[in-house]
Amino acid sequence: VQLQASGGGLVQAGGSLRLSCAASRSTFGNYAMGWFRQAPGKKREFVAALDRSGEKSDYAYSVQGRFTISRDNAENTIYLQMHNLEPEDTAVHYCAGRLWNTGYPMNIQSYNFWGQGTLVTVSS
Repeated sequence: VQLQASGGGLVQAGGSLRLSCAASRSTFGNYAMGWFRQAPGKKREFVAALDRSGEKSDYAYSVQGRFTISRDNAENTIYLQMHNLEPEDTAVHYCAGRLWNTGYPMNIQSYNFWGQGTLVTVSS
């Protein structure tokens, strides 16, 4: 499956952005999906994950209460709604997918399909 992320940009601290990730395959509904991010000079880290039904999700502690992951299987798309953005959220954000039965993986190594990344820059 090919993933295309979009929606990044420049926003002031406290602002909001919504990232999208469109998948090329009609079997998208069989994939657990995740969002990861990589800040300059840092390792890629987990942000959020969602099971294939869209009913179960998990978040990194740093974004809990501010970010929401969701999906529209009819549109083969996942979203990351980000509120109350902080300068520390500045990073390239990547969507990722993996055929997965129940639940979702939270580690980078479990995902085998990746989007190209979209840059989120939060100014103070």
